[in-house]
Amino acid sequence: MTFQAISTTRRAFLQGAGLVIGIAVAPKAFAASVLQGVPAGGGSALPQMNAFVKVGTDDTVTILSKHIEFGQGPFTGLATLIAEELDADWSQMRAVHSPADDKIYANLLFGLQGTGGSSAIANSYEQYRTAGATARAMLVAAAAEEWGVPAAEITVSKGRIKHAATAKESGFGALADKAAQQTPPTEPKLKDPKDFLLIGHDLPKLDTVEKSTGKAIYTLDVLADDMLVAVVAHADHFGATVKSFDDAEARKVPGVVDVKQVSQGVAVYADNTFAALKGRAALTVEWDLSKAETRSSSELAADFAKKFDEKGLEAANKGDVGKAFSEAGVQTLEAEIVFPFLAHAPMEPLDAAFVMGDDGVLEIYNGAQFPAMDQSTVATVMGLDPSKVRLNTQLAGGSFGRRAQFGSPYMQEAAEVYKASGGTRPLKHMWTREDDIRGGYYRPMYLHRMKGAVDAEGKIVAWDQTIVGQSIMGKASTDIDETSVEGASTLPYAIGNLRVIAHNVALNIPPLWWRSVGHTHTGFAVETFLDELMQKVGKDPVEGRLAMLAEQPRHTGVLRKVAEMADWGSAVPEGRERGVAVVQSFGTYVAQIVEVSRGDGELPRVHKVWCAVDCGQPINPNVIRAQMEGGVGYGLGAVLFDEVTLGKGGKIMQSNFHDYRSIRINEMPHVEVEVIASTEKPTGVGEPGVPPVGPAVANAWRRLTGAPVRRLPILPGGVS
Repeated sequence: MTFQAISTTRRAFLQGAGLVIGIAVAPKAFAASVLQGVPAGGGSALPQMNAFVKVGTDDTVTILSKHIEFGQGPFTGLATLIAEELDADWSQMRAVHSPADDKIYANLLFGLQGTGGSSAIANSYEQYRTAGATARAMLVAAAAEEWGVPAAEITVSKGRIKHAATAKESGFGALADKAAQQTPPTEPKLKDPKDFLLIGHDLPKLDTVEKSTGKAIYTLDVLADDMLVAVVAHADHFGATVKSFDDAEARKVPGVVDVKQVSQGVAVYADNTFAALKGRAALTVEWDLSKAETRSSSELAADFAKKFDEKGLEAANKGDVGKAFSEAGVQTLEAEIVFPFLAHAPMEPLDAAFVMGDDGVLEIYNGAQFPAMDQSTVATVMGLDPSKVRLNTQLAGGSFGRRAQFGSPYMQEAAEVYKASGGTRPLKHMWTREDDIRGGYYRPMYLHRMKGAVDAEGKIVAWDQTIVGQSIMGKASTDIDETSVEGASTLPYAIGNLRVIAHNVALNIPPLWWRSVGHTHTGFAVETFLDELMQKVGKDPVEGRLAMLAEQPRHTGVLRKVAEMADWGSAVPEGRERGVAVVQSFGTYVAQIVEVSRGDGELPRVHKVWCAVDCGQPINPNVIRAQMEGGVGYGLGAVLFDEVTLGKGGKIMQSNFHDYRSIRINEMPHVEVEVIASTEKPTGVGEPGVPPVGPAVANAWRRLTGAPVRRLPILPGGVS
């Protein structure tokens, strides 16, 4: 089998000689290749190895990222860790995805290989630094042996190994083979943070040039001669199944090769994408709705609200909330807030390619967030030994949680489609934007009921919060799902009487974590309701928060910094108002202040966002700022515009960016980011920029219009 030129992707990696550092150290004679695409000239992928870093004989240093790169920066971040300890020059650094292997490349927080929870750097910080330090020690040992000098007298700087007394000098490449024969240190010494030269400094991202010039390879770019394209017709009701279908018109479409029923719907196979889509549109499918979700979003919200008066699960309970509300002289405030279903809407919809290699190994190409799980799922569906399935992780155009699915349902569908085709031709399985928006696995709908009490001195003395929604983790109605209550049950504010109750509801709509998970709704509910309570008693939003966060130094650190950045308390331009919010998620602390005015259609127009972030030891401030800016844009799109609604009978209403839209370039505010210096262990930045922007906008909008936001997205006038 030969492959088209477009699929001659990145060069094979780890071929030939050099120094390879694995989870401890790879076998000295072991050399292999990690494929990121289809090999030029045909054939299946070369054997892969369990390494973290290779120092090549050409002086390049290539890291294997166990985390998928879909824009959040692990290629650059992990390379920074290794380059720091190796004392490499940044121009030497390269990055590729690692093979799929739960044992070797496990996320140390998950116990399996996976990317999520803003954990890429947090779980890899010491692991990848150790790999870099090991490589450095072995290069130094090789130089000492080659030059006949003490290792202690050798220095390494910017990719050059030197011995001052003899004026001997070498690059890494010339010593790589000899270094591979050295005994690795059992506990290589890591640098003191005060000696960092790269960590904490702005470095250009390793993947920017290829992505900016169109050279980067995504799954959609993987093409093979004689490749089929397959799309599946899905129901527009969750839980519906195929009752019958008529494919006569579909088969008349030029280029359509076959039509097969699979468990998820009806698959159309064609010689090209256009024919596949046209064939699918020509299908007539009758759907069985007997087990489908047929309630509308408004009906679901009404059913959720009934739970408020039922006994729920106690997520937090301290003090005596009931007594606090009954005390004389207290003022109370109540609110109910509705959060809609949210789709992830990454720029690249889900896709996968299947190619049977000449060696009998089924090669899979996809943007795998849980690669070993995807690999195992395909092997099970195909009835193959896992050793006969090889997954090649590709760059992906975003995810926001969409690709991180236990059980890999998308790959199960793709494998079923490939299997039903007979596997005689390579196959590209594709979802369109409409498939993606209507495909489920949404951030669930949630309802919050809030009640607060303020005493005569203006102190918040009681907080009662009930949360109703689906359990993302599949918890029963009798078990707390921490992802539903995170950020509320661990309220950082000093309130003596606190109660948080949760209700898990079961729906036939598949839920999934969405960028920042529970904090997407708890952060909004907490920060808007708190702000409203403080306004009720005339307290400044920043000073009032600081008083309640006296025992939370990292919260107060970002809050003080962002207030300084925005010159909080200074005059605001006429017709504008400012709002603030501070949220800790995934161990990272983010405070944001926004400035808004009334925009077109009586919706908020966000002009500027100030953002302060404390994510522990910063690895690359350039990446951190980018993630905060991206989080602001993503969060704004959701809070201003986005919801997936079920219409009458449970039919999914949205389908593409015209009715489930992202924020547009002319709507993106100016974002100013400050990264707090810290010696704490690093935490993640992929998600924590999202939660504060929504409540900050809602708080500014309430102060501007007098209308509290009780439903998202924000509607004209600010209320539902």
